[in-house]
Formats: sequence, C-alpha cells, structure tokens
Amino acid sequence: MKQRIITAVVAAAIFLPIIIFGETPFILLMYLIASISLYEALKMRGRWIFSIPGLLSLALLWVFLIPTEMIGVITDFGYSKIELAFLAVLLFLTYTVATKNRFNFDDVAYSLLSVLYVGIGFYYFMEIRLEGVQFVFYALFIIWATDSGAYFIGRAMGKKKLWPEISPNKTVEGFVGGIICAVIVGVIMTFFTDLDMSIPKLVIVTAILSIFGQVGDLVESALKRHYKVKDSGHLLPGHGGMLDRFDSLLFVFPLLHFLL
Repeated sequence: MKQRIITAVVAAAIFLPIIIFGETPFILLMYLIASISLYEALKMRGRWIFSIPGLLSLALLWVFLIPTEMIGVITDFGYSKIELAFLAVLLFLTYTVATKNRFNFDDVAYSLLSVLYVGIGFYYFMEIRLEGVQFVFYALFIIWATDSGAYFIGRAMGKKKLWPEISPNKTVEGFVGGIICAVIVGVIMTFFTDLDMSIPKLVIVTAILSIFGQVGDLVESALKRHYKVKDSGHLLPGHGGMLDRFDSLLFVFPLLHFLL
C-alpha cells in the first residue's frame, strides 16, 4: 500500500500540472501514455510492438489520436482518418499472406481492436480537455471516488460477489458504494468549479460515468484473465501498467463527451 501511495503521489505531481497547462505538452503526454498502453495490450497477446504489425498499429493509433484542432495535418493531404484506417486494414491483411498465416486474421482483429480500445479513450481525453480543464478533473475525481468507495465499502460491507469469474474481489455492495461516493464528490465539485450542469443532471451523469468506469475496469480484468496475466505491465510500482490505471477512464471520457 505504501508503494502504491508513493507512486500515485509522484504520478500526480507530474501528470496534473501538464493537464492544467494543456496545449502541446498535454497532447504529447497523451500520445506517450496511449503508446505505452497499446504496447501493453499487444504484449498481453504475445505480440511485440517493434514488429511490422506492431509499428503499423502504433502508426494507426497516432493518426487516430490527432485532435480535432490539428486534423489539418492529414486533411491537407486529401485524406481522412477513416481512409487511412482502411489502408491499415489492407496492409494488415496483406501481412497475413506474407507471413503465411503466422500473423493471422485473429491477430489483425486484436490489433485493430486494441488501437480502438486505447485510441478512443485517449482521443476523447484530449477532446474533453478542449471543453475545459474542469471537466477533466471532474472525470478524474469521480473515478478516484468510485475506486476508493468501491474498495473501502466493499471491504467493510461486501458480501455478494459482483462478477467472480472476472474479478473475484469485487462485490455488489462495493459497486453501489462506488457510485454513491462518486455522486457525492460530483455534487461537492459544483461548489468549487463551473460544470455547467444542474444538480439533477449532474447526479445522473455522474452515476452513469461511475457505472461505466467500473465496467471499464471489469473489461480490462476480463482481458487479463483471458490472457492469464496479473497486470498489464510493471511501469507503475504498486499499480501495474498504464492500462491498469486508465482502464476506467478509457470508458469515462468518451461517454462524458457524448453526455456533454
């Protein structure tokens, strides 16, 4: 627990000022974290990112992450993100033939879905930052509240297992407790920052985000259990990998964008 807290404090000291500052440093940070997350996702399936399909996945991720304000980087050449994604699919499928199916159709599907899984979350992380830094902190605080509430209430009151086949330690009581804590924190935040939402809407939005934040955590747990790994990586002592830390936010930021 001590190592976990130290890592969290150090990470916050680096991460939060860059979020507040925004602009190019923030975009570069998102690209870095997303790239590491993709590396971890591919590694779980035993695929190396410094390979032809790995580098193709990374290139596709970088294109996918281009923020709306910088989309001219590719549109000036007469292409769209979708067109480049279609090109990547054709190259992936061509590679299956070149390797005589050592890299097969399932690998293509996994690579593309990994790019979408990681890319959608971090793309909307950047889009939400454009909406206002207060929305980023809103998302971060309600997820931290959800995690803390689910952990402590689950330990104190948890009896009924939520989904033991995927995450044996999670309980229904913890799941509900996480939602309640998130709503309380969300309401408290309205006294300190302008979220431009009425209290009833805030409660509904926060509850939805808390629920899907926990679903995001379960999704990554299911992925790790399928590939028989404990953590997605070892970059963050006491926490695991980047995917282990951002699994909830990969679901929360796209939903927050849609709900706003």
